[in-house]
Amino acid sequence: MSVLLIEAFYGGSHKQLMDLLQEELQEDCVLCTLPAKKWHWKARTAALYFMQTVPTSTNYRILFASSVLNLAELAALRPDLGKLKKVLYFHENQLAYPVQKCQERDFQYGYNQILSCLVADVVVFNSAFNMESFLTSIGKFMKLIPDHRPKDLEKIIRPKCQVLYFPVRFPDVSRFMPEHKLAHLEKVIGVKRNGDAYQLEGLPGQQKSRALMKNSNAHRESGLCEAQPGLYTTQHEGLPSPLTAPVRLNKSEASESTNPCQEEDKQHLTFNLSNILSGRDYQQRPLHIAWPHRWEHDKDPETFFKVLLKLKEKDLPFHVSILGESFTEIPDIFSEAKKALGSSVLHWGYLPSKDDYFQALCMADVVISTAKHEFFGVAMVEAVHCGCYPLCPKALVYPEIFPAEYLYSTPEQLFKRLQNFCKRPDIVRKHLYKASSSANSWVHVDLLSTCGSPAPKQSQGRDGWVFLGSARR
Repeated sequence: MSVLLIEAFYGGSHKQLMDLLQEELQEDCVLCTLPAKKWHWKARTAALYFMQTVPTSTNYRILFASSVLNLAELAALRPDLGKLKKVLYFHENQLAYPVQKCQERDFQYGYNQILSCLVADVVVFNSAFNMESFLTSIGKFMKLIPDHRPKDLEKIIRPKCQVLYFPVRFPDVSRFMPEHKLAHLEKVIGVKRNGDAYQLEGLPGQQKSRALMKNSNAHRESGLCEAQPGLYTTQHEGLPSPLTAPVRLNKSEASESTNPCQEEDKQHLTFNLSNILSGRDYQQRPLHIAWPHRWEHDKDPETFFKVLLKLKEKDLPFHVSILGESFTEIPDIFSEAKKALGSSVLHWGYLPSKDDYFQALCMADVVISTAKHEFFGVAMVEAVHCGCYPLCPKALVYPEIFPAEYLYSTPEQLFKRLQNFCKRPDIVRKHLYKASSSANSWVHVDLLSTCGSPAPKQSQGRDGWVFLGSARR
């Protein structure tokens, strides 16, 4: 129990990361969480809660927390935890987070993250965009203080910072794919059919993987964790083709509900494959567009639905699946768009089952992001793994991850691309996703080994691949 994991907002990608760490560390960690509700209150008060609830132990060596937690407050309230090696992970940063009105930004949220960085030993960001947008905004942000402003905070924090892309488990989704996507899978990564699944041939590092922070007594003083063979990262900025990493979902992963806000709507949340497969040949079906994002303003659903309604006005055929998770406050555009889109809607609502979710993505042709905020974009990466053609803004983190041909600069450009695809859906169905060639260079690395721990001499493996991006300072 040498690693203390703390997550003040245990949902979405925050939960995904902590679950992965806990699974791999097993008995060598303790996980303390708060539910993913009322984010603002968690950011303000979580440290006080964890002061009272985190069990005392002399075995702790590492404290790993996301930036929702005010780490400075916790370290002060619990001096025993303040003495640990403290790793702060940024899923997002509040200095670059978009708000609907400027006066809505609460200075305290960004200020808390700056304080947390100052007390942390290692600060990890899930993308270079996330890191640079945070660090370069510190000076301007601190000018909001009317007088006696602190100086040179970026210079103090930057040496602690590095980029390590979010770890994504890529399941084996071949059993959900239509025939043309299976054919692409064979061309892209050299696989052969093995029953209802596909088996990799000739890929680097086919040994079984075991991830993450095994912290032996020999390394406790100098580093965070041991790297494990079978866990890979690119040495470059781009992601590898998501179709290079099949993994079977186990039963415990296949069904997971994290959205109590939609419990009353469960009868509408099951994705029925027969709805798509019945009828005419798949290649003759209308273009199928997926939007797998949170139902919140920072994902800019207004722009997305405006483009779709323009397609509908021109009588262009398409289907759409809205797969993201909603919370207490849902933008009005969703109910308005659902009514206006009518029969074009194939699926509407969050899918608690991961199998259903990946099945829906596998049956889609195109995945769209219109986000005004994105520091990594797990949903888009997962959709590409399921064979979708991505269209993303030429901004935020997307140029760091996707080649230029998948980026658009304006809503009008997005409309023109989709208009063309609606007229010729075979264009995307025949397309092979083009990842940058540099992204296919893999080295074995551990999520936190870049923070200072040497690799172990031996490790036991387990089924599954995890993708991690390169560490960069």
